Amino acid sequence: MRVAYSAAIAANPWLAREARIERITPEVDDVQTYHLRFTDAEVQANYRFTAGQFNMLYVPGVGEIAIGVSVDPKVAEAERTWDHTIRLAGQVTGALAKLSPGKTIGVRGPYGSIWPVTEHHGRDVLLIAGGTGLASLRAALYELLLHRDRYRRVTLLYGSRTPESLLYETEYAQWERLGLNVITTVDQAASGWTGHVGVVSRLVDGLRTLDPNRTVIYCCGPEAMMYYAAGSAVARGLRHEQIWVSLERNMQCAVGLCGHCLLGPEFICRDGPVFRFDQIARYLNVESL
Repeated sequence: MRVAYSAAIAANPWLAREARIERITPEVDDVQTYHLRFTDAEVQANYRFTAGQFNMLYVPGVGEIAIGVSVDPKVAEAERTWDHTIRLAGQVTGALAKLSPGKTIGVRGPYGSIWPVTEHHGRDVLLIAGGTGLASLRAALYELLLHRDRYRRVTLLYGSRTPESLLYETEYAQWERLGLNVITTVDQAASGWTGHVGVVSRLVDGLRTLDPNRTVIYCCGPEAMMYYAAGSAVARGLRHEQIWVSLERNMQCAVGLCGHCLLGPEFICRDGPVFRFDQIARYLNVESL
């Protein structure tokens, strides 16, 4: 049945399936997680995704937007809902913010490349996230924890503007119980904050457990952050081939047709959004590209 569903997407990648908003979880200011369920029983039963992929969410009469699937695989299996964490940042997200549970939207996908978690058994995995980039890493994070015995050290370095803007903060204790080392930093400390202050790349610089021969990195966030965090990792001895990044710029069609997400020779929607760093490093520091 999964093959049949994939074939249906391939045959008509423009077809959006109706999904109902089961509930909405407020995360931080202007960020909410939408828990979606397909209204068609066959689509609902057979929909699958892999960590790193995205869906196109369509609000009729307004438009659509590319959003990564950020669900815990165990929750998806048990509840059959598909989580999308969304920041209010434009016309489509503004329209989504006005919808309440029970309303329906269109969903097409999943599309895109994946985090290569199954390729890195026996390795240290370092997750680096900035701002809402943690949403795109969340599914991979849970996949790693679901099979925690297959990996060595698993560490999350996460930076945000303020302590109040740290995503999924209520889940950190559970992540640490499951074997994830969580290290956070903020740009601006608030009263009572006792953690790190500064950019994420500084955490890479000071990470004592970083073994360049055993470590792979998955990174998502603002492009400047990813570029400098990767640079810090390379300075510590990692090769570009040991680093993966997820880009989220200007994806509008999801199939490489419109050209809005072209970065150098790569279409972010079709060839990404997850890229090995050596594929796109040369383009990330080109102004206005």
